[in-house]
Amino acid sequence: MLIGRVEGTVVASHKDPNLNGMKLHVVQQTDHLGNPKGSQVVAVDAVGAGVGELVLYASGSSARQTEVTQNKPVDAVIMAIVDEIEVQGKSTFVK
Repeated sequence: MLIGRVEGTVVASHKDPNLNGMKLHVVQQTDHLGNPKGSQVVAVDAVGAGVGELVLYASGSSARQTEVTQNKPVDAVIMAIVDEIEVQGKSTFVK
């Protein structure tokens, strides 16, 4: 799992039929403090995340392990919205 922030949405009117009805977001990978690092990905939203929220996402074959994405042509999925991150007994992020 990776931590990221939802930066925007993607609209694709022509896509594989297996993706119909799926919400797509641009996700910027972040560190545990919410600071940008790494690259951006387009991820299917399996949990109803919104722009600006910190999320957990998975990529690769793990992205096809949720009920929403199982056996779909997906390489990244948002599977949780982060409420709080605690590292070494200290909160580094609180929603």
